[in-house]
Amino acid sequence: MPTSPTPALPNSRTEPDGSAVIRVLSYNIRSMRDDTAALARIIAACAPDLVLVQEAPRFFRWRKKLARLARAADLVILSGGGSAAGPALLCSLRATVERTEDVLLPLTPGLHRRGFATAVVRFGGARVGVLSCHLSLQSDERYAQGGMLLDRLAGMGVEHAVAGGDLNERPGGRTFRRLAAGLQDCWTARPWGGENTSTPDDPHQRIDAVFATSGIEVLGCGVPLDLPGVSGADLRAATDHLPVLAALRVPAATAAA
Repeated sequence: MPTSPTPALPNSRTEPDGSAVIRVLSYNIRSMRDDTAALARIIAACAPDLVLVQEAPRFFRWRKKLARLARAADLVILSGGGSAAGPALLCSLRATVERTEDVLLPLTPGLHRRGFATAVVRFGGARVGVLSCHLSLQSDERYAQGGMLLDRLAGMGVEHAVAGGDLNERPGGRTFRRLAAGLQDCWTARPWGGENTSTPDDPHQRIDAVFATSGIEVLGCGVPLDLPGVSGADLRAATDHLPVLAALRVPAATAAA
C-alpha cells in the first residue's frame, strides 16, 4: 500500500477571514457487521468534522447502532441511515446544522434501493453542502444516479459543497468521469496517503472518493494509512473498504449565500 511523501494532513481550524479547514471522512462500514471497536478507533483517529458513511445499518434498531458508533468516535448523527437506504452523515460538535434531508432515489425493479444523505452545515463563517452516496452496481443506473447527485448539489442553494462515497466504479468509468468533470476529485487534486480503497487485504482499485466544488481548496486527500492511531490491523478488521480522508479549506460564505 504505497504512500505519498505528504507528512501530515492539516488539522481542523477556523481562519481569521472566516474560512474553515475541515476534515471530511468517507467510509463504507458494511452495516457494522465487522469489528465495530476497530471501526470507531479509525474514525476517531481521523478527527473528522464530517463523516460520509455508506452501508450504515438499515434495519432492526439501526438508529441505536449508528448512534453507538457516533458516540464511540465522539461524533453525533447528522442525517441518513435507514431513512436514506444506507448513506448517512455524522458530524462533530464543531458543525452548526442548518438543515438535513434524506433522499430516496428511483427504485429499479430487482435492484437495491439507493439514496443520498444530505445536509447544509456551517463551520465558523463557512457554509457547505454535504452529500453521502453509495451508487448502484448496475452501470446505467449508476450513471443516472451520478447525474442526480450533481443535480442535487446544484439545487442545495450553497456556493460550496462536498460529496463522497462508494461509487462502485474506478476513475476510468463513465460515472466517475461524469462526477470528476463537474467537481474536483480530491485525490487527483492533492494526493495524500494511499490511493486504493478496495479491498483492505489487497487494495488494488479506487472505488471510493471525495469530491468538492471548485471554490474549495483541497489540502490533501487519500487513505489514512500512516495516521497516528490508525493501524493496518484495524483497517483490515473494521470493514471491507478503506476510508478516504480529506482536508479542505472552505471559503467564508458570501453575503448573497
